[in-house]
Amino acid sequence: MSSPVPAPEHPPPIDPAELAGLATIEQELARGSRVAPLRQKPSLLIARYLFPTERFRGEWRRHPIHLSTPISVGIIATIVLGGLAGFMAGFTDQAAFAGAGWVAPLAIVAWVGVMAWVGWRIASWHFFRFILTNKRVMLVKGIIARDVAMMPLLRVTDMKYEQSPVGRMLNYGTFVIESAGQDQALREIEYLPNPNDLYLRVVEEMYEPDAVAARLHEGEEPEEEI
Repeated sequence: MSSPVPAPEHPPPIDPAELAGLATIEQELARGSRVAPLRQKPSLLIARYLFPTERFRGEWRRHPIHLSTPISVGIIATIVLGGLAGFMAGFTDQAAFAGAGWVAPLAIVAWVGVMAWVGWRIASWHFFRFILTNKRVMLVKGIIARDVAMMPLLRVTDMKYEQSPVGRMLNYGTFVIESAGQDQALREIEYLPNPNDLYLRVVEEMYEPDAVAARLHEGEEPEEEI
C-alpha cells in the first residue's frame, strides 16, 4: 500500500514589512507617472499656436533664477540712485551745492530708466514658454514682436540637459536638442526648471506615446454634466 499523503502545512504568516514595497508601488501607480503633464490645458498665450488634433503636454517658463541679474540691478540702482537723490536734495540750499540741483532729477530719471529695463526683462521672462505636445517641441518668446520656433519630435536625433553645480542646487538646467546635425532655434534652451523631470517627459513622448495617451485616457468621451 502506498503511504498516506501528508496534510499540507499552513503557510507561515507574512510580515507586513515585506509588503511595504508593494504598497509603495501601488501608491505610485495611483498617483500616476512622475512624467504626467503639469497642466491639462494650454494658456491663452499658447493655445493659438496649437492645431486641433494636437495633444498638449505642458508649458514651462524659465527658472526664476533667470531674473537674478535684472532684479539685482534694480535693487542696487534703487539704493544708489535713491540715496544720491536724497543726499543732493538735502544740500541744495548750501552754497557749495548751489549749482548741483540737476543731480537729483537726473538720478530719478536714471532710476526710472533702470526700472523700465528691469520691467522689460521680467515681462520677457513671463512671455517665454517652452511647450511640449505629442507632435513637437516649441519655443515661444517676445513681447511686441513674437518669435515662435518648433521642431517635430520625429526629427529630434539627440537630446541632453546640462546642470552646473548651482543648477543642481536650485534645480534648473540647459537643454540641448539636436536635429540632423543642423543648428536651429531650439538647439540650446537655458534655465529650464526641473530638467530631469522635463527630460523624462520629452523622452516618454518620443518613445512611448501610446503609453502617455493611455495614462491620460485620451480618446474617452467626456461625461455629461448634470
